[in-house]
Amino acid sequence: MAETYEPTPLAQRLTLDEQVQYLMQGCRYGPEGDPDAEQLKERMTQELRERLEEAYRTRRPLRVYLGVDPRTSDLHLGHTVPMRKLRQFQELGHTAIFLIGSFTSLVGDPSDKDKARQIMDLDTIMENARTYTEQAFKILDPEKTVIRYNHEWLAKLTFQDLIPMASHFTVQQFLARENFRKRYEKGDAIFLHEFFYPLMQGYDAVALRADVQIGGTDQIFNIVVAGRKLQEAFGQRPQVAVIVPILPGTDGVVKMSKSLGNHIPILAPPEDMYGKIMSLPDHVMLTYFRLVTRYLPEQIAQIERDLKENRRHPRDVKMELAREIVSIFHGEEAARRAEEHFIRVFQQRDLPEEMPEKRVEEPTRLVDIIAEAGLTKSKGEARRLIKQGGVQLDGVKVTDINAVFTPDGREHVLRVGKRKFLRLVS
Repeated sequence: MAETYEPTPLAQRLTLDEQVQYLMQGCRYGPEGDPDAEQLKERMTQELRERLEEAYRTRRPLRVYLGVDPRTSDLHLGHTVPMRKLRQFQELGHTAIFLIGSFTSLVGDPSDKDKARQIMDLDTIMENARTYTEQAFKILDPEKTVIRYNHEWLAKLTFQDLIPMASHFTVQQFLARENFRKRYEKGDAIFLHEFFYPLMQGYDAVALRADVQIGGTDQIFNIVVAGRKLQEAFGQRPQVAVIVPILPGTDGVVKMSKSLGNHIPILAPPEDMYGKIMSLPDHVMLTYFRLVTRYLPEQIAQIERDLKENRRHPRDVKMELAREIVSIFHGEEAARRAEEHFIRVFQQRDLPEEMPEKRVEEPTRLVDIIAEAGLTKSKGEARRLIKQGGVQLDGVKVTDINAVFTPDGREHVLRVGKRKFLRLVS
């Protein structure tokens, strides 16, 4: 991979401040409102800006890496959030390193677990790694991605190497971490080999001479504390930590997880993926736009304004989100077919062959449309029905009494109660 920095067309189009905003979009360093988390984010943002300036000045691209432990063979959308961030650095012309945790997987990261992970064998890990890279290339540019395996250096470390590395950390630092603290207070076992994991991941940053490491909020200790401290101990400049939040699952609340059944596999068929995205609660749509799509900050800001000012219906925005995500993994033609399938199967099922029609030429509140069409006796009754979940637009329940219908040249179906239908045309 070339070590001379050549700004890409995107990098040339964006100012330095816009690049920082693009790369830090959606990043979070702890609970919202936590002053320590906000301070850490400000520090990392400033350090990232300095590194980007330096890349232009020295003509050296940043070395940016994301480490994944292939303890399973399948990826879901939650796994792709940090990959999308790595792709953004790639799009700006920096060196993207996709690190396979072939050795760290032997232990397994205890960061978000309430018990020790099962120790795996290297053959299984390497087989899973093969499928990981195939799936990761749905996000990353394979021509511009460096693939590394951390057994290349971790397997060569000796006890003589490990002792000075371990001397930079205290047992208290590890026990203060929430998952270890809870297990300690409950009297549950904490195994010694679990303490090795942050040292192993921290040494990855040293071996890769990383400028930036990307990870989820469950990786803050491993990246910010272990990685940066070991780099300083080895005479390196500490890496910038780019931390992304954990993607909520289809329930909109709990982190996406295969074991919880709220996940969206990236190998899911287009129609299934589209339908699962359409099932998301409205309140997580912007989170998905920020973390999973290819949209720039100003595009997402416009969508947020349109929703807040009722210029667009949440259903239409969610369909745009579904098209975008399906097109990332399956292409634009597959996304188009998936949308047609969703409209045909889910939005138009159980519809009468004939129904009254109303022409709408400009954005109009649904409450007004319902009352004017005589589907309810009054606007007040229309509001009550919406509050009770009795109104649907194109098969999607309307939840906002102030929702506005915006004509777009297509036909739409408004359902009020169980038996009243209205075709909206423009």
